[in-house]
Amino acid sequence: MTRPGGPGPDPFAALGLRADPALTDDDVRAAWRRIAEATHPDRADGGDPIRFAAAAAAYSRLRTGFGRGEARADLTAGPRRVNRSGRTGAPGRRGARLARLAVLRARPVRAGRLTLRIAVAAAAALLGLLAAGSRPAGPAIAVGALTWLAVTGRHDIGPR
Repeated sequence: MTRPGGPGPDPFAALGLRADPALTDDDVRAAWRRIAEATHPDRADGGDPIRFAAAAAAYSRLRTGFGRGEARADLTAGPRRVNRSGRTGAPGRRGARLARLAVLRARPVRAGRLTLRIAVAAAAALLGLLAAGSRPAGPAIAVGALTWLAVTGRHDIGPR
């Protein structure tokens, strides 16, 4: 159940499921209910608290499509590197941010729409700076235009 060098137990195996990309929320929920019914500690025979806890942890990880994708990625990843403290595990916050950026770069880009958004943001920032000058409103308008670009531009990077 535990993958050598991996992040921990296989949540798919804990629920008796295959790591299939076509797995739905309903499939995971049905597997969880089936195992919970058979292993719950409140059963007359005492159930199996250890297996119940493993299934509960697996369900909390797999109940969303994003969680299932993360779990599949962990299963296919190679052995984890050992950091300076001698521990293995997920990268720190900075490493996680860099990993997300790498994923963004790998997605297809809607170049036309993104170019239009960049042009609109640059024009708004320039007009704001020209209208307000060096007063605090000028840089604030420019930052607002760039923030709009960052928030809306992410929709042009990647599939719908």
